[in-house]
Amino acid sequence: MADDDNDSNDDNDDTLSIDPDVPPLRARLEALLLVVDQPTAEGILATAAGATAGEVDAELRAWRDDLTASGSGMDLRRTGEGWRLYTRRELAPYVERLLTDGTRATLTRAALETLAVIAYRQPVTRSRVAAVRGVNVDGVMRTLVARGLAIECGTDADTGGMLYRTTELFLERLGLASLDELPDIAPLLPDVDLVDEMSDDPAEDPRIPVGRRRRAADPEPDTPTTDDEEM
Repeated sequence: MADDDNDSNDDNDDTLSIDPDVPPLRARLEALLLVVDQPTAEGILATAAGATAGEVDAELRAWRDDLTASGSGMDLRRTGEGWRLYTRRELAPYVERLLTDGTRATLTRAALETLAVIAYRQPVTRSRVAAVRGVNVDGVMRTLVARGLAIECGTDADTGGMLYRTTELFLERLGLASLDELPDIAPLLPDVDLVDEMSDDPAEDPRIPVGRRRRAADPEPDTPTTDDEEM
């Protein structure tokens, strides 16, 4: 009987053992929330983290409380759409100082091209910007939002994708009073109807050349601008 008890204990030990190669759940969630660009539901995070939605919800709530208690500059918030990391509101002046500092405000050529598409086609979804440019623009869009040059302004009624537009800071940096003063280069961009018909995934759109479709699936590398391309 003693042997049976030992076997039973061994089985329980195996069940309760923790794989040392698997990072803690909080570390996995930290990594995921650092790269998302919009609130993300527990179920999606759970699938990516290899945990249950209940475990993820409990860990996120505990992490949120720990951040608040420690006075961290990060704020973990839950909205109707899910969880996302933010900087705390009271620290906004410091973030703004960094992002608008002229020595750090140089945009890459990729960011300038993406900003031009937003300016002339706003409000526009990220997938449609990618369709116009033929490359993945996720990282560039995050940069523009972080710099205060573009902002989320609702969701597209057809696709549910987040819509983006330019900001007052964008006009200020260009020395414009309104969007009506933008140079008339819109005719050089694809027609809105054509962009609307493009696939939400430009990497699969048959009207985009194969080479550009391949590049559209991968993030675009940042290429520093020259002095005359600063914004």
